[in-house]
Amino acid sequence: MITQPHKTERIHSLDSLRAIMMMLGLVIHSAITYGTIDYGNSWSLKDTSATHFSNDVIVVFIHAFRMQTFFLVAGFFGAMLFYERNPLKMVKNRTARIVFPFLVFLFLLWPTVVFTFDYTRLIFAGSSNALAETLVNFSSLDVLIPKATFHLWFLYYLAIITFVSVSLGLVFKKLPVLSSYISKAFSWVIQKSILRIVIFASITAMVYFIMGTYEVATSNSLTPDFNTFIYYFVFYIIGWILFKSKHLLDTFLNYDWLSTILGLMLFLLYILMNNSFSYEGLILLKSLMVWCFVIGVTGLFIRYGSRHSSKMRYISDASYWVYLIHLSLTAIIPGFIVNWAIPGTLKFLVVLISTGVICFTSYHYLVRGTFIGKFLNGRKYTRKLSDIKETQVRSQIKTV
Repeated sequence: MITQPHKTERIHSLDSLRAIMMMLGLVIHSAITYGTIDYGNSWSLKDTSATHFSNDVIVVFIHAFRMQTFFLVAGFFGAMLFYERNPLKMVKNRTARIVFPFLVFLFLLWPTVVFTFDYTRLIFAGSSNALAETLVNFSSLDVLIPKATFHLWFLYYLAIITFVSVSLGLVFKKLPVLSSYISKAFSWVIQKSILRIVIFASITAMVYFIMGTYEVATSNSLTPDFNTFIYYFVFYIIGWILFKSKHLLDTFLNYDWLSTILGLMLFLLYILMNNSFSYEGLILLKSLMVWCFVIGVTGLFIRYGSRHSSKMRYISDASYWVYLIHLSLTAIIPGFIVNWAIPGTLKFLVVLISTGVICFTSYHYLVRGTFIGKFLNGRKYTRKLSDIKETQVRSQIKTV
């Protein structure tokens, strides 16, 4: 008789963590226009009349752990699909939830990205007829063809990393002894609060040395970039192996606050004294910093977010759509408020709040209960928080 593996119940903490890490993209793209750092072609918008260093700190701080944590959690849930359903069902699921949305929204959003960035850039340059000048670029159909992945780069690399991981998973299924050894060794390490940070940081440091840099400039090119791939692949694989030790997730509660605070201290050291460190010193500093944050923040979500919350579930459901459509809004709204005589930090908040309201409103009325929601999340959802709560209660009753 074939036995089916026990399916893991919804892990609310990691589900919420994944959603919040995705949503922090709104904060980054709202703040970056009002920072002092020039990001060149990576972000060509800069409201020079309203910049402040604090906005740079916000961007650099979130970059220090956000996508690393996201890929670790993505690896965990990827392994869950692989082992609790089967590899074929996992591939079908990830194709439907990652590959298809990437391809569809790459083409749908590209014209809006081109338009909003060109328009606001002209506004910042003092153009009196920015709209007409921007529309000139749309006289050729070539502008409709995507030239980059823009903020959808994470879907691009998530798809590549997922399918590479599936291939490795199939190989290791043929090597049960080695797989068991790796899983036991990982379980032993994950229970050692200090050792796990040291070991994971050492792995990340080795990756930095392999790449030959202590900075991973995320590539939005349609041609895969080795550095971007290998860096986030490591976090995904660690998350994948973590699934086999999911019964030890509570060990992340050990020193979760201390790990986060240590990460903050290392971040401040990096911000204030990075010019004082050697190349090797920066690699070690950043490697320790990222794992203090990843383990600490994950522990905090497990500590405070493990119980079902209708509101958090709604935000988790909405996060995919919100992230997909937010970029053009964070690009064009600064053009609308360029003449407002307020500090850059307040402009950042105006852009963030306005973008958030538009994204969530459009999700609620145009996506959640429609075919778009089914396309992104696999099913249509109720719009009422009370219904979400009732669904959870019914699910718990059935489990009992």
